[in-house]
Amino acid sequence: MSDVAGREPLLRVEGLVKHYDDAGRTVRVLGGVDFEIARGETIAIVGESGVGKSTLLHLLGALDRPTSGSVRYGDRDLATMDGNALARFRNREIGFVFQFHHLLADFTAEENVMMPALVAGQSFDAARGQARAILERVGLGHRIEHKPGELSGGEQQRVSVARAVVLDPRVLLADEPTGNLDPVTGGDVQRLLLEINQERRVALVIVTHNPDLARSLQRRLRLVEGRLEEVASF
Repeated sequence: MSDVAGREPLLRVEGLVKHYDDAGRTVRVLGGVDFEIARGETIAIVGESGVGKSTLLHLLGALDRPTSGSVRYGDRDLATMDGNALARFRNREIGFVFQFHHLLADFTAEENVMMPALVAGQSFDAARGQARAILERVGLGHRIEHKPGELSGGEQQRVSVARAVVLDPRVLLADEPTGNLDPVTGGDVQRLLLEINQERRVALVIVTHNPDLARSLQRRLRLVEGRLEEVASF
């Protein structure tokens, strides 16, 4: 399944299978997923609750390993990388945004956004400069010293987006990024994600139940019985 004809895919998934063992019982989640993503492309992953959408996203983001099959970024097969190499790759190449922001409660917005750059080995001043620039871009330049508990839900999610893209990743994976927000605030976050996609040409893959968000993306893939199918409308 591909919409990247004539373009070198940024991400290629082939024969992706994921099973879990539950007290001796095999739970089959993904049964052979194939698709490709081009640089700057936007994709919605839709489907019923519990069918494995988040599992798929975790496999794309190297947060979990498949039972079989491959996830390749260019010539890099994630299955061949050890834990340290995967951690470095995730930090530099992949951004994550979740329904619940997972910000560090005792750190300011600026400090939260600095974390990926510090982990990557940048100096404190360089990391702070990048954090301030992206927080300004997402409309929170005046809130950099505030901790998550002092921010609204929408502001917290904007900090999460800033943290996800501070190192200019090639792929941004988002799991229900508007699911915990009211419609107006969710719409603001939706527009921000699309703007970031346009400005940075970051590929955007979003798991969502939000039909407006799904329709705003270039492609919609429905996960059904462990496989993906293209959806013309949603």
